[in-house]
Amino acid sequence: MNTLLPKHPHDLRIDTLQAAYRSGSLRPRDLIGALRARSAELNPEYRLFIHLLDESELEPYLAALDEHSPADLPLYGIPFAIKDNIDLAGVPTTAACPAFACTPSRSATLVERLIALGAIPLGKTNLDQFATGLNGTRSPYGACRNSVLPGYPSGGSSAGSSLAVALGVASFSLGTDTAGSGRVPAALNNLVGTKPTRGLLSTAGVVPACRTLDCVTYFTATAREASLLMALTAVPDARDSYSRSNPSWNHGSAFGSPRPFRFGVPRDEDLVFFGCTEGPALFADAIAQLEAIGGERVEMDFSPFLEAARLLYEGPWVAERYAVAGALIERDPDAVLKVIRDVLAKAPDATAVDAFTAQYRLQDLKAVCDSVLAGLDCVLTPTIGRPVTLAELEAEPVLRNSELGYYTNFMNLLDYAAVAVPTGFMRNGLPWGVTLFGRAFTDQYLLSLADAVQRNHALPLAGGHESALPALASVAQHDRLRVVVCGAHLKGLPLNHQLTSRGAQLIERTVSSPHYKLYALAGGLPFRPGMVRVSQGGAAIEVEVWELPAAELGTFLAGIPAPLGLGKVTLADGRQETGFICEPSGIEGATDISHFGSWRRYLENR
Repeated sequence: MNTLLPKHPHDLRIDTLQAAYRSGSLRPRDLIGALRARSAELNPEYRLFIHLLDESELEPYLAALDEHSPADLPLYGIPFAIKDNIDLAGVPTTAACPAFACTPSRSATLVERLIALGAIPLGKTNLDQFATGLNGTRSPYGACRNSVLPGYPSGGSSAGSSLAVALGVASFSLGTDTAGSGRVPAALNNLVGTKPTRGLLSTAGVVPACRTLDCVTYFTATAREASLLMALTAVPDARDSYSRSNPSWNHGSAFGSPRPFRFGVPRDEDLVFFGCTEGPALFADAIAQLEAIGGERVEMDFSPFLEAARLLYEGPWVAERYAVAGALIERDPDAVLKVIRDVLAKAPDATAVDAFTAQYRLQDLKAVCDSVLAGLDCVLTPTIGRPVTLAELEAEPVLRNSELGYYTNFMNLLDYAAVAVPTGFMRNGLPWGVTLFGRAFTDQYLLSLADAVQRNHALPLAGGHESALPALASVAQHDRLRVVVCGAHLKGLPLNHQLTSRGAQLIERTVSSPHYKLYALAGGLPFRPGMVRVSQGGAAIEVEVWELPAAELGTFLAGIPAPLGLGKVTLADGRQETGFICEPSGIEGATDISHFGSWRRYLENR
C-alpha cells in the first residue's frame, strides 16, 4: 500500500455514500458542511478551488434534497466539483482569467443534469488558464501541486478538479479535455480519468478551448463510478450543436467483465519515456496486467498517431484557441499569462489554406489509424512518458508541458474514446498509470477494461481506501457484435462475403457444446445446414465466431431466410453467443449429418 496517499476523512465513493444515506447514518447537510470546511483548510496549500461555495450558496441545493429520499435520486447528496471553465448558475466562470470572467444565469447542461439527479456542487476548481496546458501551474490563482508529492504538479489543465477527488473533498469532478487535460491529472493523482467520445457529454455552457475537439470529462476513484456517471448523463442536448446520440451498444448495460480481447501496444521505437528509468518497467507491468485479465498483446505502428498529435499545436488548431482569448489579448495583453500568449502567438498568422491543408492531412492519418484499430479492441499506452517536477516546469515550461502530452494530444483530433487508469506507483510514491483508448462510442467497454484492471491489481484507491470491487456478472460490450456461424457463412464458403462485406472479422474457430444436431436442409443453392439444440443425442459442431460492426447487424439479420435465424448458441466452454439456429419445422425433409460434426466435413464427403 502506498503510504504517501492522502487520507480521506470520509469514504466518498458513490455506492458507499448511497448506502450511508439509505441507512440514515449520514445526512447530506452534515457531509457537505464537513467537506466545505476541509476544502477551506486545503485550499491555501493546493489552490484547488477558485470559488468555494459558501453556506448560503449551498443551501438551495441542500434544500432541494429535503423533498426527496435517497431512493428517489441516483446521485442523492453526492458531492462534486466543477472546473472553472464550466458554468454554474450565479457563480463567476473565469477560465482562470479574472478579466475574462462573467456570471452565467444558467448552468452548463451537464451540471444541470447532475444537480437534477441529486448531486451537490461544492465549487469551481482551478485550471491552466483557458484550459491551455497539461501541468496545472498556469493560473493567476496559484499553481496546483500534486496530491502526493509537493515537488510535482497536479497535472492540468483540469488541475483543481483532479485534486478535489484525490484529496477527498468530492466523490467526482468535472474537467475538460482537448489534448489530455482529463487524463494527465488522473495519472499523476491515482484517479480514473474518463475522456469520452466527442459530443457524448454536452459542452453547452463550457468555455471552449477548441470547440470542435473539446470534451467534458469525469475524475473518479474507480472506473465503476465513471460508468454510472456516463450512463446517467450521456444524452443528446439541443443546446449543444456538437452533441451526438449514444448508440445502444454504449449504454450503461455495456459495462461488464471483459471476455478475451486484443489490445494494441506501440512498437519499442515509438515508446518514449524522456529519460525516466522506471517508465519502461511500469509499462511492461501494465501490459502484464492486461494479459492477466484476458488480453492478447498486438504490437502496432504508432507513428501515424504521433504525427496526428503534432498537428494540434503545430497546425491551425491553435487559431481555434485564439478565437476564445484573442480579443482579450489584443485589447489587454497583460490580462493573459505570458506563457499562454506565447502558445497562441502564431495563431493570427494562420490562414484558411493552412486550416484545410491540416484537415486533409488529419483525414489521411485518421484513415490509417482507424484501419489499425479495426482489428483491435483497444490500444494501451502510458498516460505520460514521465512526470516532471515543478522546478523543471518553471525552467522550461513549454518543453516540459509538451512532453506531458506525447501520448494524449492525438486522441480528440482522431475522435477516439479514452480512459486513464492507475496501474502502479513509482519508487518515490508518485502514482503512475496508463490509457486505454479505442474507437468512438466504446466508452463503456473501455471502462469495463479499466474496472477489470483495478480489480486485478487491487491497488489502493484515491485517498488510500482499499479496493474491494466484486466481479461483474454481465459481459462487457462494444461496437462489435459476435456471430457464430456453422455453414455457408464459414470462411471460404459461398455466403461468407455477407460477413466480410460488412467489415466482419474472424475471431476464433471452436466447437459448440455437445447438445446440437446438424442437418443438411432441403433446397437448392446455396446449400445450407441447420443447427438445432436437442435434449439428448447431440454432438459438438464445429463453428466459427465472427465479429461484426454493430451498425451492420440489422441488414445482416434481414437477409437471413427462413427457417434460419439468430439466437443463442452455447459453445464448448459454456459461453453463449449470438449465432445461427434453425426452427424445428425447418428440418422436415432435411438430412441428419451430425455424425460429421462439421459442415465442411460433410461437404468434403458428399
